[in-house]
Amino acid sequence: MTTVADAIAVLDRAYPPHLAESWDKVGLICGDPADPADTILLALDCTQEVADAAVAAGADMLVVHHPLLLRGVSSVAANTPKGKIIHTLIRNGVALFAAHTNADSARPGVNDQLAHLVGITPGRPIKPIRRGLDKWGVQVPVDQAPALKSALFAAGAGNIGEYSECAFAWEGAGQFRPSTSAQPAIGNRDELTKVTELRIEFVAPSRLREAIMGALRTAHPYEEPAFDVVATEPTQPLEEAYGLGRIGDLPHPMRFADFVQQVANALPVTEWGIRAAGDPDQMVQTIAVSSGSGDSFLDAVTGLGVDVYVTSDLRHHPADEHLRGGGPLLIDTAHWASEYSWTSQAADILATALPHSNVSVLPIRTDPWTISAHPTDYTQGDSHET
Repeated sequence: MTTVADAIAVLDRAYPPHLAESWDKVGLICGDPADPADTILLALDCTQEVADAAVAAGADMLVVHHPLLLRGVSSVAANTPKGKIIHTLIRNGVALFAAHTNADSARPGVNDQLAHLVGITPGRPIKPIRRGLDKWGVQVPVDQAPALKSALFAAGAGNIGEYSECAFAWEGAGQFRPSTSAQPAIGNRDELTKVTELRIEFVAPSRLREAIMGALRTAHPYEEPAFDVVATEPTQPLEEAYGLGRIGDLPHPMRFADFVQQVANALPVTEWGIRAAGDPDQMVQTIAVSSGSGDSFLDAVTGLGVDVYVTSDLRHHPADEHLRGGGPLLIDTAHWASEYSWTSQAADILATALPHSNVSVLPIRTDPWTISAHPTDYTQGDSHET
């Protein structure tokens, strides 16, 4: 039986929670990890319509991008909008899980999906997450080394790219004199003890430092293990780094107006449509994308040498000041449209890893904007100021 915990493990491997922004609230929102997850549905948002559809479809688990309880609430009473959703899901045994900015920063993630849609190969992030590894060294009696290495590897040490259980060791002579109050595993109090030891060196992510240290102290035979930890600088190529946004090149330069149309053709249709700012005839090739709300990156993309910045939820004054300051041309999409295709990516990941579960995407548009209009005599480019 596939459980909710099994699905969470798959999602956490694909979209590691440590990649989430500090303000974000990702992970299991409601549900029991031990419950079955035979039917898993995906949506961008958990609206009441989505919750009702999940119940009607007999879903065990609903995976969304936007956390339902991102902003603090003081009540989840059933007569409040969010409370009603929570009660609907819990009463019907539907677990709710969110992968938000961790899915934005992961590779592949939301931004990679958007990059492919608009026609670029995703390269470096706009806001990279580049963390160096910790380099560890520990001395241990030779006969205890296999057990210690097993414990360290189980805690997450020794992974380098596609290789696991990586370590280097050499033999040497260790010595120590236990105090009169010590509890030595080898030797006697107040006597100099010499032991043939292995020094084992390995690397581990800095975020696992406490876990590695705990595993080391638990598995090591000595009362006071001798070890050292050195933080190293990031060495991962920028083009492979995790982080928000992506930058890449179109196969060939094209008119900005033609690229705007290409984006409109690629993204799901919304009433918001596609808005763009800049010279329609300017030739463009280097593109930056950031799924969801992206005007916080206007200064960043200006310094990255891109021709166009594709994002959502751009505001009047920041966009105007950005353009007057010589920043890249802008394309403003509907927030929902820039992220919805991620649901198919996540569904494919779950379906591949959990072949006994039924995984599908709910075909519900949760974009809040439902109507758009222009004056009946409107011609593109007209001004109707009074």
